[in-house]
Amino acid sequence: MRSPDISLQLDDGRTITGFADDGYGRLVDAFVANYTTRGDLGSGCSIEVDGRLVVDLWGGTADTRCSRPWATDTAAVIFSCSKGLVSMCVYLLVQDGVIDLDAPIATYWPEFARHGKESITLRHVLTHRAGLPALDVDLTRDDVVAWAPVIAAIEAQRPLFAPDEGFVYHALTFGWLAGEVIRRVTGRTPGRFFAERIAAPLRLDTWIGLPAGRRHQVARMEAPLADEDSDEARLNAQLIATDPIVRRALTMGGAYEFPDLDGEVTFNDDDIQAAELPAANGISTPRSLARCYAACIAAEAPLLDLASIADALAPRSTGRQLSATPDDGARWGTGFQLASPPTQPMLGPSSFGHAGAGGQLAFADVDRRAAFAYLSNQMGGYGDGRARELTQALDRVLG
Repeated sequence: MRSPDISLQLDDGRTITGFADDGYGRLVDAFVANYTTRGDLGSGCSIEVDGRLVVDLWGGTADTRCSRPWATDTAAVIFSCSKGLVSMCVYLLVQDGVIDLDAPIATYWPEFARHGKESITLRHVLTHRAGLPALDVDLTRDDVVAWAPVIAAIEAQRPLFAPDEGFVYHALTFGWLAGEVIRRVTGRTPGRFFAERIAAPLRLDTWIGLPAGRRHQVARMEAPLADEDSDEARLNAQLIATDPIVRRALTMGGAYEFPDLDGEVTFNDDDIQAAELPAANGISTPRSLARCYAACIAAEAPLLDLASIADALAPRSTGRQLSATPDDGARWGTGFQLASPPTQPMLGPSSFGHAGAGGQLAFADVDRRAAFAYLSNQMGGYGDGRARELTQALDRVLG
């Protein structure tokens, strides 16, 4: 690994460290501006182009309780960036010939067919059209971390809408729905399958279900910054506060508060980090997350073949959701979020990845041969532009 050649001290004493290849100075400027003008606390940004690490920056504070600085191996909760990891696992099983995205889920998980779900496919899940964004049953926190009670609740659930009626973002259920299919066909939980099939071969510090011995690497997440002052932000906040489907989707029926309770972010807790909540509790260093996406588009022996990438890049769900969530341009292919201007433009039509709550973002771009990851422990509010500014700087550099 190349030695750091950037060491900057901010006015408040925090430092920014790392390196950027010649021509990538815009990324350094944008990273610094996240601290000086956009409220960053601690963060890292890593970028690979043509399989080579060209930007690797980190800085700020990883844990305000003890003033622990963000280090080269600091990891963070990646929230919904986890969905990209789950989707990679699914596509590997498609490439292995053991999963058909358009076959009924009940083909692999017979009990799923109950209560009108017999025709729902894995593609419906991965495009947020399965009609199962929230469950009727009130789950406990112990239920959520135990796996089996959530699976039983899904089996007992009747869809809230049909796939052809529209879509609603499956914030948490996405992980159990896709993850149980992975478990049924491989005999391994999605976290274990990811660890064995992707993380170990690539030597990633990325986990779905954090090993106890890695707890010291993880940054402490801080409650979100204030939302921007806009009608869209106010509408979004009102919807989250009042729409029962949205609230139940984010909290699994009240099992925990999200994102925080009295200023304490729920996903800091040991039991949640150690469990497998595959849509939301992935943990990674920025460097490993960028490397994971770089592997998807590698020139030799790519993780995803051309057919998988072409399938993932086809837009499947766009526009206003059935929940009336404001249309912020978000676009989904199968499993992955696609370039979604103006909020998450990524690098253009050949980008695929996923954003995560609070400002996290990771993606690959096929045409630019680039992989990007930005992670922070300061959760942002509605309208947060930190990852967007970095990707726009990268877009200008790559031309």
